[in-house]
Amino acid sequence: MPGKVNALQHGTLGPTCVHLCVDMQRLFAEDTPWRTPWMARVSPVAAEITATHPDRTVFTRFIPAQHPKEASGAWRKYYERWSDMTVEKLGREMLSLVPELARFVPPASIFDKRVYSPWHGGKLHAHLRGLAADTLIISGGETDVCVLATVLGALDYGYRVVIATDALCSSSDETHDALLKLYEMRFSEQVEAVTTEVILSNWA
Repeated sequence: MPGKVNALQHGTLGPTCVHLCVDMQRLFAEDTPWRTPWMARVSPVAAEITATHPDRTVFTRFIPAQHPKEASGAWRKYYERWSDMTVEKLGREMLSLVPELARFVPPASIFDKRVYSPWHGGKLHAHLRGLAADTLIISGGETDVCVLATVLGALDYGYRVVIATDALCSSSDETHDALLKLYEMRFSEQVEAVTTEVILSNWA
């Protein structure tokens, strides 16, 4: 089955590679209704990737609505359900990256988003093009929500996508495993899912 071998299928990673780390923030790491228990385990792995090329790392941050009435459509219902996760209840300090990763900014950069995908508006894509990026190493959380949206958008833009399997986290083991299997079975020509060890040994 494609993807079962822990090796890059399309060659080494060169100077056109960027590490895109998704939503590794305090609101997901600390004691909140959205806490992702694996994040404490995954943060040091994402930091290991970042430390090799901090100037070629981009962090995304998910920014909730200030309050439910600020949101529209289905997002308003969403924040009525999760009103404790609005900025007015959380406080802006909880939007920060976890400390293990925040220390890399700068030279690493941050892109904020209000939805699952970071690609809306084209600013992230323009920034990556400014870095001459054609390959993205993707880490972060959650595997089955914002990471999924990030991966699919990257594929639509034509990036080579390399997923760091041990640098992803989710609050659901079942759907995390299902997404890794999906990449192996349906996206094997566009997505390479390998461990951080393989990534670092191949990123000059």
